[in-house]
Amino acid sequence: MTRIAIRALTTDELDAHAEALARIMAETVSEGAAIGYMQPFTVADGLAFFTTQVFPEVRAGRRRLLMAELDGAAAGSVQLITALPPNQPHRCEVAKMMVAPAARRNGIGRALMQAVEAEARAAGKSLITLDTRTGDRAEPLYRAAGFETAGVIPGFALDPDGRALHATTYMFKAL
Repeated sequence: MTRIAIRALTTDELDAHAEALARIMAETVSEGAAIGYMQPFTVADGLAFFTTQVFPEVRAGRRRLLMAELDGAAAGSVQLITALPPNQPHRCEVAKMMVAPAARRNGIGRALMQAVEAEARAAGKSLITLDTRTGDRAEPLYRAAGFETAGVIPGFALDPDGRALHATTYMFKAL
């Protein structure tokens, strides 16, 4: 039986997990995940993303980074952006939900979504938002987690391979 563990990384743990997180991101983008990056995407690109964009935000307390482990190995992550404009102190955003391709279909995505919701509640938030490529494999996961569709924007972004534009679905969940 596989064991899933989800935890919010502390500021002291970030650097120790940078390589594993970067590898998951590189694999995820290479598999076609629409998380804002284009192919080719390398582990070095992932390291740059985490060390220059994510880790400073976590250290500043504006973002939480949750990591999933499957049988003790890093298998996924999700971010919760908690620092939003002054007129939105009640809201947070889910960002960059990733599960390593080899670890999919083990309940990691569901566990990450449950954990990110618990983090949002602990932060005193009453509304969570996210966006996803319309029709993406993650969309049913978000619906199953209780997210509702707010709207769809056609032609929002390029697919990671750059061949076509895709629509993006904006979703929300009231806590």
